[in-house]
Amino acid sequence: MNRYRIAGLPGDGIGPECFEAALLVMRAVEKQHDLKLDIEAFSAGAEHFRSHGEALPKHVLDECLKADAVLLAAIGLPDVRRPDGTEVQPEMMMGLRRALGLYAAVRPVKLYPGVNSPLNTATHGIDMVILRENLEGLFASFDGGCILNDTVASDTLMITREGTQRVVDFAFRLAQSRQGRPSDGKRKVTCVDKANVFRSFAFFRKVFFEVAECHPDIEADAVYVDAMSLFMVTSPSQWDVLVMENQFGDILSDLGAGIVGGLGLAPSAEMGDKHALFQPSHGSAPQLAGKNVANPLATILSAGMMLRYLGDRHSDPKADAAGKAIESAVMRLLAEQKHRTADLGGTSSTSQVAQAVVDQLAHGNAS
Repeated sequence: MNRYRIAGLPGDGIGPECFEAALLVMRAVEKQHDLKLDIEAFSAGAEHFRSHGEALPKHVLDECLKADAVLLAAIGLPDVRRPDGTEVQPEMMMGLRRALGLYAAVRPVKLYPGVNSPLNTATHGIDMVILRENLEGLFASFDGGCILNDTVASDTLMITREGTQRVVDFAFRLAQSRQGRPSDGKRKVTCVDKANVFRSFAFFRKVFFEVAECHPDIEADAVYVDAMSLFMVTSPSQWDVLVMENQFGDILSDLGAGIVGGLGLAPSAEMGDKHALFQPSHGSAPQLAGKNVANPLATILSAGMMLRYLGDRHSDPKADAAGKAIESAVMRLLAEQKHRTADLGGTSSTSQVAQAVVDQLAHGNAS
């Protein structure tokens, strides 16, 4: 039996409820696929900061570093802030990303059968990935910006050759593992930038095409970020893997979630060479906390991504199959249009949706 150590971070707001939902699904799938997931939950985030004055305790970070993977539900509370007025959530996330070396943020944008897109241009389907460089760009300035005499504020956007090369190479390897864009199955990686205005983005594009030469079997092109925000709406089936600077990716990934059913269906992964963290793209929605109404599917799908990562990293077909089984169960559930939370037009609770995914797993395993 294959055994993996998972550091769980239930977080804040709806995070603990969504974490419990994902835990229920993972317990079901580990039995079906002969896996052993040692999942230990740790307190971190805004509520922990409120009580203890720190968002990410050192012992929790140490456990994340020792784990095979990290599953984070959701963190942050708008009323819990540092003395400078900023929320504590970025402090924790940047601390995790830097310590774990998570340079590639993977945001799938996939329209599942049974889910209505607000776009009338989605007739050929939507299945793209937004890939954010996760440590550089505008986020490199985190905790390092400058405010002068309460009159001038500045942050610096940083692009390096090493950081760009590794995330672009990741993008091409990701495209190689996919089925291509929905319109015609062509594998394609698109650089999204603002190279017509800023030298940093012109450099990002230059390095992108240098790396692209090492992957001649995959098409490479570049689009300005403002144009891409249009194309994602007018021609969503034309795109496969989009790679970009962190802030651009932060914005476009929310747009991507909006065109495939919302943040409740938006999982994500943050990966490095040695570590990986998986989390839903949505926030902690404290106004919904404790009501058992939040959509847990983004967290459940993130757990599926985590198992597929473990399968790939450890050459473990059982873990890979377990991850695929979770996504397949969610797909069947959505296609049936029976068990849905309010954000998808339904009346089911968080726990009911989680149990429905477990039931789908059992059905899929029996068939």
